[in-house]
Amino acid sequence: MTKAATAPLKFSSSDKRRVLANGMMRQSVAHAPLEPISDPSSPEVAAIPESHYRLDLHPAYLNLLARMAEVEQADLGGGPYFRFHQGLARDTTRIGEREYISFSNYNYLGLSGHPALKAAVVDAIDRYGTSVSASRMVGGERPIHVELEGALAELLDSEACLAFVSGHGTNVTTIAHLFGPKDLILHDTLVHNSIQMGALLSGARRIAFRHNDWPMVDDLLQRHRHHYERVVVILEGVYSMDGDFPDLPRFVELRERHRVFLMVDEAHSLGVLGARGRGIREHFGLSGSDVDIWMGTLSKSLASCGGYIAGCRELIWNLKFGAPGFVFSVGMSPANAAAALAALQVMVAEPERVAELRQRSALFLQLARERGLPTGSSKGVSVVPLIVGDTKRCVALTNALFQRGIDVQPILYPAVRERAVRLRFFINGTHTEDQIRWTIGIVDEEWRRFGGGRPG
Repeated sequence: MTKAATAPLKFSSSDKRRVLANGMMRQSVAHAPLEPISDPSSPEVAAIPESHYRLDLHPAYLNLLARMAEVEQADLGGGPYFRFHQGLARDTTRIGEREYISFSNYNYLGLSGHPALKAAVVDAIDRYGTSVSASRMVGGERPIHVELEGALAELLDSEACLAFVSGHGTNVTTIAHLFGPKDLILHDTLVHNSIQMGALLSGARRIAFRHNDWPMVDDLLQRHRHHYERVVVILEGVYSMDGDFPDLPRFVELRERHRVFLMVDEAHSLGVLGARGRGIREHFGLSGSDVDIWMGTLSKSLASCGGYIAGCRELIWNLKFGAPGFVFSVGMSPANAAAALAALQVMVAEPERVAELRQRSALFLQLARERGLPTGSSKGVSVVPLIVGDTKRCVALTNALFQRGIDVQPILYPAVRERAVRLRFFINGTHTEDQIRWTIGIVDEEWRRFGGGRPG
């Protein structure tokens, strides 16, 4: 580093005068007299529509009511959302007085409630309390954060890592901070809402490409790359609605050929793909540096809460001192950091958990397809959808399965298109083969009873 770069910042006399004048101007504006308050009885005020100042008439709320009414009018036995669950989120759950086989949580490796995680959480709370009570920059940094980030970076074959308090917020703040109006964001049409919100907030041009269609991305880059400064292609490791994954080496090749950034969201692939659960990188035998931005969450396989970004040191320093969702947010709680670190350690020490998850998921998909159930493009690695294609029938099927002891949630519009509404089965390594075989038998019966039939 040069002496100029390390020299203390100094202001000249003219700089000081400009700062002082600017401050006086802002102060005079702040104390300027306010405009007279509008008369509520004036024609201008009376002409304002009620929907512009009443929350009960907000368009999004009215749209929600309309969608709820559509389901309730079918007299389908009540809604499937926000049911009270007792106990751990794993292969079974207790709702009311009954136990159900649960496919509504993504505790993929069965680590939520694991003794090692509970002990680590208790120790972290004893050492650091229940909150770090500040942003990490100004007073919330704890050794447990650094330990977690170091372990994640090593697992992902990356130089550095940064943990965020929110998984959704990780994508939003990272994408919005790194890219701007002179840039281009290309993302798979099925990426998570958090990626789309980050892209919108960035102000960059956004183009969605057909699901897993790398030739389309190649064509888009040939036509558009030279019009923008930074270009990023964003994918997911495992797509949470469909249970499939991209041909990542093809996208790595495009990254190198077109000189663009590549970002992969591993929320549902860490702990799932790869012989040891190290994600899509391990599955394809790639190095960490083949992808510029590795994103993931701590709430699935790692049985905690929050998100992370991994990559080169320069990326992490940029985010650590610049990403609003990190700088202006409280640091991750000691309990969540400790739980994620302990879960990672158990996953590394017990790779058989990953193997069991893959075996159970493959069995579920195999049995479903043998029955002719429409499972879309699922690869059977943790998520298997049942494509229903009609909201009322989807909710009816959900409630019928619930009555028979199976807890699975419907995914409805606008989360997916109406013709793609579905039941989404999350498979955990703790599901037994008997549970899976019994479930598929019941699903097949109810599917045909509600008019699903078999493909002709």
